[in-house]
Amino acid sequence: MLVFLDFEASSLAKKSYPIEVAWVFEDGRSESHLIRPAPEWTDWDDAAEAIHHIPRATLIAEGTSHDVVAARMLQELAGHDLRATAPSWDGKWLSALLRAAGIDRHSLRLRDSDDARSESVAAILARVVPASDLAIAVADLVALEDLRANDGPPAHRALPDAVEDQQRWRAACAAAERFVTERSA
Repeated sequence: MLVFLDFEASSLAKKSYPIEVAWVFEDGRSESHLIRPAPEWTDWDDAAEAIHHIPRATLIAEGTSHDVVAARMLQELAGHDLRATAPSWDGKWLSALLRAAGIDRHSLRLRDSDDARSESVAAILARVVPASDLAIAVADLVALEDLRANDGPPAHRALPDAVEDQQRWRAACAAAERFVTERSA
């Protein structure tokens, strides 16, 4: 099953670490966790805090231990198709979280959520669009849906951003289904 995942982080620096994670399954089930920093995680950027509005003191007081969050992620997400809008950044923070918890960083892998939209739309459109025209039809439909979904900047909180990603995927799939229905009529 597809799962849309997002992290918020201490900064964008090399030694940054995850401070919040959320995921949303394609069926809408979701979880969100503030992450209490591991002892060796000391990087902090006030400019990043000004964007996500999560003070380090809140993480220390209210966050769940990094190793508990990592174990929960492994329990819930192993075997699913994990997607993120920025898989290189989110993958960096996922790896940092897993490594700090003593879990193999390859236990969970992220792929690009843009690819999930394109792959799902292609599977739907393939029912009525000739293979020779499929790539262009997919690109056009996904681009049109991206224009429609342009609601502004991300929330910069893990759960709203993951939900938005899942909703963009659902909207693209729904648009593809409408296209198929219209073509089949």
